[in-house]
Formats: sequence, C-alpha cells, structure tokens
Amino acid sequence: MTMQAQLHCLCLFTLYLTTGYGQEGKFSGPLEPMTFSIFEGQGPSQIIFQFKASPLAVTFKLTGETDDIFQIQPDGLLYYSKALDRETRAVHKLQVSALDAHGNTVEGPVPITIEVKDINDNRPVFLQSKYEGSVRQNSRPGKPFMYVNATDLDDPATPNGQLIYKIIMQLPKVNNVMYFQINNKTGAISLTLAGSQDLDPLKNPSYKLVVSVEDMGGQNEHSFSDTTSVDIMVKENIWKTPEPVEIEENSTNPYPIKITQVRWNEPDALYSLVEEGKPSKFPFLIDQEGDIYVTQPLDREEKDAYVFYAVARDEHSKPLALPLKIQVKVKDINDNPPICPSTVTVLEVQENEQIGNSIGTLIAHDMDEENTINSVLGYRIVDQTPKVPRDGLFLVQAYSGMFQLALQSLRKRDTPQYNLTVEVSDKDFKTLCFVQINVIDINDQIPIFEKSDYGNLTLPEDTAIGTVILTIQATDADEPYTGSSKILYRITQGDSEGHLEIETDPETNTGYVKVKKPLDFEAADVYNIVFQAENPEPLVFGVQYNASSSATFRLTVTDVNEAPQFSQQLYQAKVREDVAKGTKVGNVTAKDPEGLDISYSLRGDKRGWLKIDPVTGEIFNVAPLDREAESLYRVQVVATEVGGSSLSSVVQFHLTLMDVNDNPPRLVKEYTGLFFCYPLKAPGSLIFEATDDDQQLFRGRHFTFSLGSESLQKDWEVSKINGTHARLSTKHTGFEERVYHIPVRINDGGRPPLEGIVSLPVTFCKCVEDRCFQPADHMPGIPTVGMTVGILLTTFLVIGIILAVVFFQIKKNKGQHNVESAQASEVKPLRN
Repeated sequence: MTMQAQLHCLCLFTLYLTTGYGQEGKFSGPLEPMTFSIFEGQGPSQIIFQFKASPLAVTFKLTGETDDIFQIQPDGLLYYSKALDRETRAVHKLQVSALDAHGNTVEGPVPITIEVKDINDNRPVFLQSKYEGSVRQNSRPGKPFMYVNATDLDDPATPNGQLIYKIIMQLPKVNNVMYFQINNKTGAISLTLAGSQDLDPLKNPSYKLVVSVEDMGGQNEHSFSDTTSVDIMVKENIWKTPEPVEIEENSTNPYPIKITQVRWNEPDALYSLVEEGKPSKFPFLIDQEGDIYVTQPLDREEKDAYVFYAVARDEHSKPLALPLKIQVKVKDINDNPPICPSTVTVLEVQENEQIGNSIGTLIAHDMDEENTINSVLGYRIVDQTPKVPRDGLFLVQAYSGMFQLALQSLRKRDTPQYNLTVEVSDKDFKTLCFVQINVIDINDQIPIFEKSDYGNLTLPEDTAIGTVILTIQATDADEPYTGSSKILYRITQGDSEGHLEIETDPETNTGYVKVKKPLDFEAADVYNIVFQAENPEPLVFGVQYNASSSATFRLTVTDVNEAPQFSQQLYQAKVREDVAKGTKVGNVTAKDPEGLDISYSLRGDKRGWLKIDPVTGEIFNVAPLDREAESLYRVQVVATEVGGSSLSSVVQFHLTLMDVNDNPPRLVKEYTGLFFCYPLKAPGSLIFEATDDDQQLFRGRHFTFSLGSESLQKDWEVSKINGTHARLSTKHTGFEERVYHIPVRINDGGRPPLEGIVSLPVTFCKCVEDRCFQPADHMPGIPTVGMTVGILLTTFLVIGIILAVVFFQIKKNKGQHNVESAQASEVKPLRN
C-alpha cells in the first residue's frame, strides 16, 4: 500500500474516533486560523488536520504550547502523540508556518487553538475529612449554620464538575425524624422545622451526620462520590425571657439607663419593643444589640408596673420566634406624705361611755406602696381643746388610729365638743389632721304618748290606699335630733295582715297612720290596734319601755257594695274550628263579695259565634267557627250581681281556633297575562303558583299538580317544581292563534285531602319585541282619526269667535287713552 493510501486510511480512522474537528467540519484545508476541540484521555497518534500551502512551500513548522504533545509533518499533517489532560492544560495556543526549501516562511505563522474537552476522570473530594459545627436550640429552620465543601478538577461548566450534596445518615435519628437538611448545591447545613422545634441539648447535646458529594449532578450511574462526617453540637437557646426588673422611682441617674437585655441565637437580628395595651407614655427602648433601656424617671404612684414584649426579626422583618415578655416593677421610695381623710374627722362619744371603749378611728392614707415601711403610719395626739375637765381625756392607738376614752366618762353639759390635733407620720414625713369629738346624750328617757287611747274610728272598706286615718304623737326628753330622741312607731297588735302602716315626721316625731293594703269588711270588720313608740338608739342599762310608750286605737270597717270578682284576669280556651254547634268551648267563674247571685252575659261577640249560660258561666258556640276568618276570637264576659246595685265586672275571654283542612287550593293570584308567541317555534313553558287559606304547617305546603282533563294530555303537561310552584308546558308547536283555557287540578295532601280545579288562560299571539301584540279593530262609537281632527278644528273656531266678540266689546267701552295703554301693554312683551 502506498504512503498516500495509508494516510487516507488513517484520516478515516481519525474521523471515526474524534468529532468536532475544525470550525466547518472539514479535515483538510488551507493554512488559516482555526480552533479544534479534542476530548482529553484519548489514545496517542491521533490526526487533527491536514494543512495545504502554496506550491512554494515544501515543509511546515509548529511552535507554541506544544508540551511535546503536538507535532506536524512536513506535508502539513497536524497530530498529537500523547493523551491530553484538561486538568494540566485546558487550551493549547499553537502557531503553524509554511516554509520554502531554504527555510524561509512562505505563509503564517497562523494561530491554531486546541481546546481540550473534559471527561469525567476526577472524583470529587471534600476539603476536610471531618467537619465540626454548632447550632442554637430553636434556631430558624432553613438558615445555614455551617457549610461543607468539596472540589472536583473536572470542568464545572459540564455535568462532570456539577456536585450534589446529600445527608445520608443522622445519628441519633429520634423517631425517624430528620433534624438537619443540606442545600444540595451549596453544601449549606440548616435545621428542618422539626429540628427547630425539637432539638434540646439536655436530651441530645450532639449529633453526627454523614454527608456525601457526587458529581454528574448525581444523575449518572458512572458518577464519582466522596463522603465526610459532620459533628454538630447543640447549644442552649439564649432567646429567653429575662428576669423581672425592678426600677426605683424618680431616679436622678442620667438617662437612658440599661435595665436588662435579650439576645437572639444568631447575629444580625433586628430588635423592637411592643407595648401591652396602649399606655399614655412608653419610656423604654431597645438597641440593635438587644439592650433594653428606660428613658426617663418613673413614678410608682402614676404606674407601678409595665409589661411589654421584645421582638426579634430577620432582615425581611419576619419574626424569628415568639416575643419575650418583659416585666418592669417600679420600686417605691418614700416620696409622699400622709394624707388626712378629710378636713375634719367627726367622732361621737356618749356621755356615759366607759373608760377604754373605742370612740372611732382616724384613717389617714399614704400614696406610697402598701405594706412597706414607706406607707406605715403612726398617730399621736399633740393638742386637745378645751382641756376641760382635764387634758389627756383621749388616747389614740399609735398604728391603727383608733381613739379611746382615757381618763373618765364625759358629761355633755360640761363640754359638748372636743377638738384634737393629731400628728400622722411615716418615716420621713409628718401631717397634722384634725378630729372633732362630739359628746352625745345617752338614751335614758323613753318616748311617752300624749294619750294612751286614741278612741274609735269607722271607715268604709273601700278607703283608698295611702289615706291618713289617724295622727299620733309621743315625746322624748333626750337630746333633740339624736338617735336617743328620734321616735319610731310600730303596730304590735291588732293588724296581723299589715293593712295599716305608720310614717314618722323626723322633725316633730308625729306619727301618721295610713292604709297600706285594702280593707275588707268580709275578712275583718273590727281592728283593736296597739301602738308602740321606740328609739332607734338602744336604751341605757336599767331603763326599759313601759305602758307610757304604748297607746290603743279601735278601727271599725263598714261594708261597701262591691262588684263581682272573677277568679282570673284573663280566660283562654282552644278548640278546633270544625266543632259542632252547641259545643262547650269554655267557662268563667265570678263571685260577689256580698254573696249575691251573678248573671253572665257576653259583650263584643261581633260574629255571633258564642253564647254564655247566664247562671253557670259556660260558653258554647252557636254558629260554625272559621279560623281563616279569625284565628283568635276575643269577647268580653260581663258578670252582674242580681239584686242590690246591679254592679258588674268585665273580663276578657280569648278563644283560639285550631285549623282543620277545609279550604281547597287556589291560584295565588289571577293569571291574565300568560302567552306564547305565535307561531310557536319550540315547545315552551309557563310557571304558576298555588296557595290555600288553611294554616301553613312548619314544613310548608306540599301541593300536587295535574291536568284537569285527560283529553289535554297530548297537547299539555303539568310538572311540579316545588311544594307551591308548577310548570305548564306545551308538548308540540301546532297551536292556533287564540286563547286556551287549561284546567289544572291542585291537591293539598291534607287530612282529609282537598283539591281544587283552576283555569289558566294561555294566549297564542303574534309578538313584537317579545310582547304579545293584538291590533285593535274599529269599535262602534269610537271616532276615526279624520273625525277627531274635524272636531278639534271646529272647537278652536268657536273659541276664536267668542274671544273676538269679547275683545270688541272691551274696545267699545273704553276711551282712547285706555286703548293706547292697552296697545303699549301688548307691544311690550313682544319687544322683550
């Protein structure tokens, strides 16, 4: 075989092994700049290209980054003699020149670029065989807290260098739940939602992960991989509610003052404070380090505690966790003096009060915090006026403020009033309060009636409630306008039912006896009353009420003829509306207080349905009842005493009629406008509604519908829509232009069932704009259009003649001056 044949076969062999030679897919050509792409790792002695030069050229020269790999034969055949390695050199820059027989350059040098294409011949390798990291408890899920990294020498722009990370093992794996996740492209490790919620350093302080990395995007069975271990320590969550803070009120230190702090588990959190409620002022702030400050002095008496919340957010203003509750208590200092309860505190002491007895208590106040040394008050009497019969008559308990009688009992006639000055103090302040002690008379005198017997009184039994029937009077020698001299009257005997009452005039102690409940001659006609006069203040020891504090009175009640009294204020009964005539439907009962017989009658029986037995009060129906006419029938029953004054009483009687099914169904309205456009193009339908006059049940009405004549079934049909509506439909289109009267049978399904047959008039007519159009014929007595115009012209002519005669008469009767005025008046509106 010749050398040219061998080269030709070699070229064909190279064409099969390599692809992408040359920019235009050619394997030989003139000497010009070219770029070739060759896969790395191919066997040696691979032909690249056959260059052709001018006839003057006898050989070729190769220079540049040959790396002893690329060579060119004298006839211009470019080839490489060793396997290429992209990781050693990815691009080779060569120059090819064509030389003549003397070694002179005929063409070139021409730049030739060799691009070495990557194959997956390198496995990924982690930068570390072991990684260590830590994460805070309750950290945000999805936020990376560490990274693992691997490298691959293959081309990262190809799948050969595209790496995928995976967690292939987590130890321990609690309840088969993954607490950690990895970004498969970046190697960033973060917590899952379960990990954010469940990680607890007290339960499992550390975790071990096995992480793999795989090239070819993990999608090829021939891909390479590597693994590494990751040790993770779980640290305690530092996002915790701080201890409650105490701040001393009205501090003079420079503001702002740091009072506490919060910290998120990771740096760069954004902090803010949120008030609880809407306080009038909020004297707190937080900086971006999480330090919380008070910005101004606080006043415990204005507000003794503050509650607010610290919030941590990420860079997108989303909360990182639940807010933390911050509690601030304002610590009290003694900055408020004691306050007297009033300008003067008034106490009373009886003139026979025993030594040591309590007189009363002075209760001062302190705005400082209760149950602290700042609000403990002490009491001391610093002055007594007058000092009669001696000084020091009173004692005050040092811490309770209770006053006692100290030396002797007091006498009002000696001194009726004492004024004390009391010093009230806390540990830093003192206040003077004033106490007035009034000496009051003791109740050693009993009330005495001016007379012991108030005689007899006769009253009719119908005396009005509130009527004053008697005035009584007692006196008391104790000090006026005190509890010792005030008199209260009560009835101790003779009025067990409480028909009478006594009111006392506080100024005069006069007692007014009044009627409290109606008197009843038939129940009691005589009352023997005993009055008792007493003081609201208890009597002193050894003094008792006696006969002088009692008086008697006799009341006689006379009979008054009273009207009969019904046993009820309203009588009610209930019957079916279809009860037979003469059925007893109710009864009433009345009694006469004087025992007279009673006659009953009806009033207001406007429909004449009822009658009443005048003796027994039984009520009967004398005519058919109709619930649809009146469901609740109201009448009055009159009870009149027989004999005597013929007094009467009236009571209401209400008769409720219960429904029975006695009304057949009917159309809810008169249907006069039902029509179909003629000629009918397609079968159509119309909707109608039914009702009846019986009482509607809770479940509503349930009518059934059908055609009233079987002969119509070939042309019409009726179908039920619901309990009250139905649809009338045509079965074909061959109807005449006229009115059809369609009978429809409606059954109410009641007990017993009733049915009614109604007629629906349906018109088939020509339509204009979807409306039935029926041209009106000329009717007798109605003028034509020509006649109407003639009548109108004649009318206008007669009116014109009448107006002309009237104006002529006016001109005849008026003078020339008036004529000119009239003309001017006529012309003026035209001019305007």
